[in-house]
Amino acid sequence: MNADWNDYRVFLAIARHGTLSEAARRLGLSQPTMGRRLQTLEEALARPLFQRTADGYVLTNEGQSVLANIEQMEEQATAVERKLAGESELEGLVRVSTTEWFGAHLLAPILAGVRIDYPCLAIELVTETRLVSLARREADLSFRFREFEEPDVVQVRAVALDFGAYASHAYLERCGLPRGGDGDGDGDGDGDGDGEGGGKGHTLITMDTGFGTLADVSWLTGRLPAAAIGLRANSRDVQARLCAAGAGIAVLPRCVGDATANVALLDLGEAPPGRTVWAGYHKDIKRSPRVRAVLDAALRGLAKP
Repeated sequence: MNADWNDYRVFLAIARHGTLSEAARRLGLSQPTMGRRLQTLEEALARPLFQRTADGYVLTNEGQSVLANIEQMEEQATAVERKLAGESELEGLVRVSTTEWFGAHLLAPILAGVRIDYPCLAIELVTETRLVSLARREADLSFRFREFEEPDVVQVRAVALDFGAYASHAYLERCGLPRGGDGDGDGDGDGDGDGEGGGKGHTLITMDTGFGTLADVSWLTGRLPAAAIGLRANSRDVQARLCAAGAGIAVLPRCVGDATANVALLDLGEAPPGRTVWAGYHKDIKRSPRVRAVLDAALRGLAKP
C-alpha cells in the first residue's frame, strides 16, 4: 500500500460533499484530477470506497469503516500545519532563565515589549542562581555571567555591564566619605593621611561566602582593606536595600545602584570590575522563530545606553 495523504483528502472531500464537482470545488482541483486520485487510493487499498450512483457518491461498507480513521489522520495533519504556522507567526512558549537582578532590572522591560509586539507569544522568565540545563530543556534561552561550557550550546556575548560602589546619604553623614587605594587617606601612599584611607571605620556589604570569589568582592575589600565586612547577601537587590538603609558600602551593578533611592555613587579611585553577560540556547532550537525573536529583542534592548 502506497497511498498519498492528498488522496485521503480527496476521499474526505467526496465523503462530505457527495459529488466530484463539489468536492473538487472545495479543494480547488478539477473533477478529472479528483477522479484519478480516488481511483489511485482505491487501488492502493485494494477496496472500493464509494458506490457511484445517479445522485452522487455513497460510501461503501469499507469506506464507512475507515472514515473515522482518515478523519483522525486529518486532525493530526492539521495539528502539524498549525504548529508550523505557529512557529512562523511566533506563537507558543519561550522559557528564559537568568539571575534575579538581571531579570528584574534589564530583561523584564524588554520582554514586556516583546509580548506587546507578539501577542500570541508566551514568555516565562525564571530567575535563579542555579545554572539551568539547556540540553534538558529546562530553559530555551539563558543569560549568564560566564561563558557556556555545555556541548551543543550556541552562545553570543549579550552585554558588558558596569558596576559602581555606593553608600546612602545617611551612611555618609554618619561615617564620612571613604577613601580607597593606599590605606592612609591622602592618596600618596606615605601613611600620613587623616586615617580615613583604607576604609577604617567603614562597613562593607558584600556577596555571601558562596560568591566570595567574584571580582567585585576582592576589589571592594582591596580598595578598603581596613573596613569591616558587616553584611553579606547573595542578592544584588538585597544588597541595594541594605545599602539604602545605611548599613554600609556596596558594589552594585550600575543599573541597580543608579535606580536605588537615597544612595550615592562613590569615587574610590577607580571603578569596580564590570561583568560580561552571555546569552545561550541549544543548537536544536537555532531555527525557532520565537526564540530568535526574544533573543534579538533582548540583544537590541541591552545594547541601548
